[in-house]
Amino acid sequence: MSVQRASAQWGDVLITALVPVIWGSTYIVTTQLLPPDRPFTAALLRVLPAGLLLACFGGWRPAKGQWGRMLLLSFLNIGAFQALLFVAAYRLPGGLAAVVGACQPLLVMMLAWQVERRKPARLALWASLSGVAGMAALLLSTGSHWDGLGMLAAFGGAVVMACGTYLTRRWRFQAPVAALTGWQLTLGGLMLLPLAWIVDPPLPALSATQIGGYVYLTVFGALIAYLLWFRGIARLSAVAVTSLGLLSPLTAVALGWALLGQALSAQSVTGLLIVLISVLAVQWSMITVSSK
Repeated sequence: MSVQRASAQWGDVLITALVPVIWGSTYIVTTQLLPPDRPFTAALLRVLPAGLLLACFGGWRPAKGQWGRMLLLSFLNIGAFQALLFVAAYRLPGGLAAVVGACQPLLVMMLAWQVERRKPARLALWASLSGVAGMAALLLSTGSHWDGLGMLAAFGGAVVMACGTYLTRRWRFQAPVAALTGWQLTLGGLMLLPLAWIVDPPLPALSATQIGGYVYLTVFGALIAYLLWFRGIARLSAVAVTSLGLLSPLTAVALGWALLGQALSAQSVTGLLIVLISVLAVQWSMITVSSK
């Protein structure tokens, strides 16, 4: 029985891993396809249309006593995270913007330790620390461009996403994944609306390429990705899910190298390999523990 459960969980890992791969493309789409200097508009157009579609056809809405938690999750998982993500995406190279998220698994472990008094598995802890080291090797590679506000936004995004993932797993709404996803995307999108309206300049006349960029972020980056992400949170541990997020910078760096000709030093490649090994080690540790 434990073998069957482990096999099913590895399948869930592979499906959930598609999400950070999709999210890793956000940076190159933002910098190469979208109009410049409109981070909150990009975040709004990414999440709100997808959220309205899912919420309308999800067949569920929060009960009266659930609205407080739903609003907090929408703020953490969508509103704050998307705003910070696009600020970082506009101000930092793709790989550098994504690597700061390496602290997410450690933050989730710390939350579980402090709130639930549940000590992290030793292998998962060391693997997560190794992931940070691998990210540091990539972060400190020659030619990395540091922008203070962009770095703060990237780190803030990692913090709110870790908290949102942990609380989503802890509270466990009894709702269809599509409806739960739709309500969070909708409420988070509505939180972004004032920022997009007040802070960003109006959108210019959009080219077909720019429209395609927004459509890609809505359909793949929000609707499909968040459905799979919340599905993964329901089936895997919060530590396992957040560690998969480290695949996002691997994707961002690989796309930068393949499509934009960005150089990869030996140090960068070493860091990427360390991160990949650490992700696999965390998954192995979490599945081993849950299958006993």
